[in-house]
Amino acid sequence: MTDFTFADIPEQTGKTTIVTGSNTGIGFEIARHLARKGARVILACRDGDKAAEAANEMKEGPERLEVDTLHLDLANIASVREAAETAQKEKQIDLLINNAGVMMPPLSHATAGTELQFAVNHLGHFAFTALLLGKLAENGGGRVVTQSSIAHKSGDIDFDNLDASNGYAKSPFYSQSKLANLLFALELDRRLRAANSPVASIACHPGVAASELTRHLKGGAFFQPIMKVVLNTSEQGALPALQAATDPNAEGGDYLGPRGLMEARGNTSGRAYKSERARDEALAKRLWEKSEELTGINFSV
Repeated sequence: MTDFTFADIPEQTGKTTIVTGSNTGIGFEIARHLARKGARVILACRDGDKAAEAANEMKEGPERLEVDTLHLDLANIASVREAAETAQKEKQIDLLINNAGVMMPPLSHATAGTELQFAVNHLGHFAFTALLLGKLAENGGGRVVTQSSIAHKSGDIDFDNLDASNGYAKSPFYSQSKLANLLFALELDRRLRAANSPVASIACHPGVAASELTRHLKGGAFFQPIMKVVLNTSEQGALPALQAATDPNAEGGDYLGPRGLMEARGNTSGRAYKSERARDEALAKRLWEKSEELTGINFSV
């Protein structure tokens, strides 16, 4: 696979894409670039007002991009079900980009009782993907793109403490959620292949990029301008997801990320490193089964 740049994004006219967490930061840039290439993009976000502002910014600009919004609170499975039901009414869905995330907040919980990072970053996307998989299989088959992180390398899944009742530390719980993202994407690929599904599951990570994800970090607002210079801007951080979504050479099971400075930055994207735990199929299967149990939603593959 050759290095991928913004100039390599192919025409997307006629395609419909859902991008979660796309009212700001990396998600906004993913959505904007896809819309610029002709896709109809749906911003799936928790905050309806911010999503509307982002959509209006794209639609009212000189390019007059085709953008809509969808209310989606990934911490609330009832909201995930409602959003999926609305999305099912679309004529087609060609791309689902699971981008939304929360990073190292104070301890809080989702409606199901699990710790918030695990719930939003993994469980909500797991459930949303399951509910839309049939739709993605129509029209020749689409792609599911799941955003992980280089933080997955230090992650593990503590099945006995997913609700943080036995203790909470921000960073390990974030790494756990990002490992869960990658385990999910790779297990979904294996199951899709076994079922001869036309849908492809591809994972990616943005490197280290300045985005709203850092809002819970101490000094995050101060360091963002520095990060834009030293590491990646939000736009640069969007490139691996754009490659996963559009590169004809990308395949199910790929994991894509920046090509520079230990995968932390770069103007090109390509295959990235998967940790040993991310490649553990038994761990992925156990996580899958636990995720179905916690969400009450089962996959068709």
